[in-house]
Amino acid sequence: MKNFIKSFRLTLVFCVFFSVCYILVLWIFAQFAGPNSGNAEVVELNGKVVGAANVGQSFTEDIYFWGRPSCAGDGYDATSSAGSNKGPTNEEYLAEVEARIDTFLKHHPYLSRKEVPAEMVTASGSGLDPDITPACAYVQVQRVAKARGMSEETVKAIVDKAVEKPFMGIFGTEKVNVLKLNAGLDKAK
Repeated sequence: MKNFIKSFRLTLVFCVFFSVCYILVLWIFAQFAGPNSGNAEVVELNGKVVGAANVGQSFTEDIYFWGRPSCAGDGYDATSSAGSNKGPTNEEYLAEVEARIDTFLKHHPYLSRKEVPAEMVTASGSGLDPDITPACAYVQVQRVAKARGMSEETVKAIVDKAVEKPFMGIFGTEKVNVLKLNAGLDKAK
């Protein structure tokens, strides 16, 4: 019994010690090495916070660029972040993708079915992806320009400014943060 009590106390001490130390080490690392000192990057428009740049949001109006679809809860729900876990041969999944393609084509009549970017009709693994590729943004330029009454060249220039290059030129891919892009559009108007 004596050994059991010692073992139990030692286990409690290690649990508390390593739990607190681990969190503390991560917090300190984020303060010095993380972007924004470990805090979320918020996007402001006209002095008001409109969202966090690192979490995807739903944009469905034609005046805005659209991000990737989300399978997280009711859509972009951070408390249920996950993919659908449906495989590429699942009938329900294929029906969802077909419906998304039809919706995308309805709003982009200038595209053919083959020109619809795959990432615009398939959800990301987390369901919260805030970024799209530049190609997906350029595909939407004509729709957004027409809906806003702006020239395509002006909207394309805003997209060009919003393209984020890979870290140090080699790590990652080019991407466009949809929230920042839409905030940039609203500022330009």
